Amino acid sequence: MLKSMLSVTALTLVFTGAAHADVSDALANICTIVKADDKGELRKKMTDVQKDYRLSLQDYYSAISCEGNSLIRTAVLNNAVESGTLLVKKMPKGDLSQPEADGKTLQAWIEENGLQQNAVAQVLAERI
Repeated sequence: MLKSMLSVTALTLVFTGAAHADVSDALANICTIVKADDKGELRKKMTDVQKDYRLSLQDYYSAISCEGNSLIRTAVLNNAVESGTLLVKKMPKGDLSQPEADGKTLQAWIEENGLQQNAVAQVLAERI
């Protein structure tokens, strides 16, 4: 009995690790997609992750870093208007006002960097 319980526990841990690796693999090139402003590919990736892993954007948004920036910050820095707009619209309003990894909100970071005229920043300001 104990032996079978240990086997089930071990298999669960292996499966969980494999599932996590698969999600990471599925999201591996999302930064490149955002930088390239490929809205269609970004939408497809988000849909695939939601369908395959039952994760929405808000579930994995904070875990992704593109050279130290979040996905929306990456869109702003790369003037990726289509991708950035999609990201802003897909995130819950409340999450858009929350501090990111560095403790700054998107709005504070945008103002600090003088990026208020960026199209993605303007979409964000309208949504908040």
